[in-house]
Amino acid sequence: MKPLPVLFTRDQIARRVAEMGAQITRDFSGQSIIFVGVLKGATVFLSDLARQVALDATFDFIGVSSYGGDTRSSGEVRLTKDLDQSIEDHNVILVEDILDTGLTLNYLKKLLAAHQPRDLRLATLLDKPARRIEPVEADYVGFKIPDQFVVGYGMDCAERYRNLPDICIFTEA
Repeated sequence: MKPLPVLFTRDQIARRVAEMGAQITRDFSGQSIIFVGVLKGATVFLSDLARQVALDATFDFIGVSSYGGDTRSSGEVRLTKDLDQSIEDHNVILVEDILDTGLTLNYLKKLLAAHQPRDLRLATLLDKPARRIEPVEADYVGFKIPDQFVVGYGMDCAERYRNLPDICIFTEA
């Protein structure tokens, strides 16, 4: 496997995730939260972020599909796994790997808001505003990135590269 160009190193990611965790701790001081991770890409980010938050926190996961095996979103969002617990009257942070077109996160925000959480916020590791179709803004953003397809740190291309410790630019061979 040919090395891919690195966009953010594991050290840069760790520093930024620690800053995001500190902000969430301040914003929800003395309260509990439920992290809802979007499968599968956000799992690495969620686990690192949660360890940086000094609050009572639990996890749940929700699954959606909009890419299939391609590098471009199909534009159609499909729920593949629903929540296992009630989020009614709880503080919820929806954790996603990348805010791209906004279609997935707009869909998920509406879906979760219907469950009547006390507070619903969005944390994304990467924000790619150049591709935005739906007007969605995250409350917590790791990095803004240009319109490039990225892999690593949980993000994939056809289920490959999730285990890379850095965020890399995917270049098709």
